[in-house]
Amino acid sequence: MTEPVSRISYLVNRISRNTKYVIRNTAIGGFILVGLALIAVFAPWISPYDPLAVNLPDALLPPSAQYWLGTDLLGRDVLSRLVYGARISLVIGLIAVGVAVLIGTMVGLIAGYLGGRVDSVVMRFVDTMLAFPSIFLLLAVIAMLSPSIYNIMVVIGLTSWMGVARLVRAEVLTVKEREFVLAARTIGASTARIMLRHVLPNVVTPVLVAATLGVGGAILTESVLSYLGLGVQPPTPSWGNILNEGRVALGVAWWLTLTPGVCILVTVLAFNLLGEGLRERWRC
Repeated sequence: MTEPVSRISYLVNRISRNTKYVIRNTAIGGFILVGLALIAVFAPWISPYDPLAVNLPDALLPPSAQYWLGTDLLGRDVLSRLVYGARISLVIGLIAVGVAVLIGTMVGLIAGYLGGRVDSVVMRFVDTMLAFPSIFLLLAVIAMLSPSIYNIMVVIGLTSWMGVARLVRAEVLTVKEREFVLAARTIGASTARIMLRHVLPNVVTPVLVAATLGVGGAILTESVLSYLGLGVQPPTPSWGNILNEGRVALGVAWWLTLTPGVCILVTVLAFNLLGEGLRERWRC
């Protein structure tokens, strides 16, 4: 076999392997997330017990035929609390990322398209925000607000939009020099129309990829806040506060920390697999 043919064969095989890898990762991540979404939607029908029902005689029972994942310190069924916790964690993750994407997209679009002094001022502010560790920003804002589900969603969104803004700005700087944008300027289209009608649709793909990856991070952030007692407050179940409740009985009730930890791990991994698969597929 000649060298050019051999090289082409190698490239074809490599592309084929990469394509299979991307499809597999996307499918695995998507399958897990669809399953989690169904669990969250049908939680009242899936849960074998009331997640808030206290039953002290059954406290700290290990996994059994009656309680598949055991019970907690108050005798509540861990499986039922995890099922309802999936609903809380997913909603917080999705809405928080939605807030971050909305703010970041608008800021990045304005800064990238207008350029000049506007771009300089906006991006210096973004860089200043990024210079602070996000956990410090979260703790500072949460300390000023009551730790409720609504506040957590808003706070996570308000402290995580900067990366989206930088991504959108970088894409806009490229898109605004393309022929169709220049043509729109030539015919006298308004700045707002060009930004929303011509530029914005061409930066959606990388934003979707970033949002997919961001949901996993938002769920992890909510879990950390709940673990620290600053997130979703008991008795409302979330994976983070279930993990926190199990911390005090780690030596005698391993299932209280293992099961929510596995749920968090699998969910974050699924969003990352889906996001990486979409990134490779769309070459973002």
